[in-house]
Amino acid sequence: MTTMRRRSKGSETARDRSERMYLELRERICLLLYPPGELLGEQALAEEFGVSRTPIRKVLGRLEGEGLVESRHGVGTVVTVIDPVELEQVYALRMRLAELIGELSPRVPTSEELERLRGLVDRCERLRGAADGPEFCRINMAFNQGLIALIGNSALREVTERLYYRTARFFLHALPGMDFEEEIAIFGLEMQEILGSLERGDFRGAGFHRRNHIAHSFYRMTGRVAKGPAPEA
Repeated sequence: MTTMRRRSKGSETARDRSERMYLELRERICLLLYPPGELLGEQALAEEFGVSRTPIRKVLGRLEGEGLVESRHGVGTVVTVIDPVELEQVYALRMRLAELIGELSPRVPTSEELERLRGLVDRCERLRGAADGPEFCRINMAFNQGLIALIGNSALREVTERLYYRTARFFLHALPGMDFEEEIAIFGLEMQEILGSLERGDFRGAGFHRRNHIAHSFYRMTGRVAKGPAPEA
């Protein structure tokens, strides 16, 4: 189980606490700590987080709205299964949205943000030979969250984030049939390409690299044959 992100209870508002619980449960689902079909008991979660069942119910409702859990009558809240048809549709939309990253009010990253992204490249490199799938996914999530934060258009940022986490857990699901070392090398290259584009102020280039990576990673995870890079927009 991942370590909860704790703050001083005296400084944490109800909204902060709700966000912390939401992020923690979302991460557990993405890392398959809560696998598809897992029953998420409200009482157990309330006791773990030290809250009543009401805020837990609100967090689960938010996750349900994002397609990560579903409420079943007479059963409770369970983690959704990975539907192949829906997965393909979501990936297709993510590819199209990636094209807009550099077009709709992109935000220039600060030096601190660029440094954090560089640090993730180093973390990925240190995974060589380790075959640590959950750590790889944490790096992937952190890098994508860093890119999402640079989307200036709030509507595009919200949709991009929701769709990313809708599909994030599929990598760990598909990993046993993939070459882990190859995936590290490919993702490391993608991060370097995107970083290079951001450092040059080429936001359309960053979106181009992101789109192609999404496309090819989907083909690798599903065992399909990629048809080559998408053309320049």
